[in-house]
Amino acid sequence: MFAPKEERVSRTLIVGLGNPGPKYEGTRHNIGFAAVNRLAERYRLTVTQSKFHGVYTTGIICGVDVALLKPLTFMNLSGKSVAPAMKFFNVEPVSLIVLHDELDVELGQMKIKEGGGHGGHNGLRDIVAKTGTREFLRVRLGIGRPEHGDVTNHVLGRFRPDETPAVERMLDDACDAVETILSEGVAAAQNRFHGR
Repeated sequence: MFAPKEERVSRTLIVGLGNPGPKYEGTRHNIGFAAVNRLAERYRLTVTQSKFHGVYTTGIICGVDVALLKPLTFMNLSGKSVAPAMKFFNVEPVSLIVLHDELDVELGQMKIKEGGGHGGHNGLRDIVAKTGTREFLRVRLGIGRPEHGDVTNHVLGRFRPDETPAVERMLDDACDAVETILSEGVAAAQNRFHGR
């Protein structure tokens, strides 16, 4: 259960998952990076400080102390970045929000989920393994499954021009959802943004 603002004593850590380097920029697998970048832009923050095998920044969003983190470990080792950041910022699992690509959600839609398994997502799998907890919040950003062909090529491919408007709307919705989580709680965010 994501802790209400008045019950939180530590910083909230907001993590966007992706792969580092220009080869992966703009790919479906990097939509978590894109969402954190969009959120940072909204609050005039720059995610450029190097630590925790990633880049991060700190600031205030909706009156809450936050850290924004992009692991640069490659997706399959995301926990190598998230675990030390949680320790450094004294972040409880209930104050961790992970934004990531989701094959099982239609392109442009998103779902907000508290706890649970990794669903085959290697970034989530490593975060669970390295932090020892599943009790964190996931903002699942829909990239859809390919009708035909290889899933790996799909997730590592770039969005088509005709998909861009839906992706742009989803990134804005993801920022709105994080703000709602921080200011009003998870239930309000789920009611407002599920399947939108």
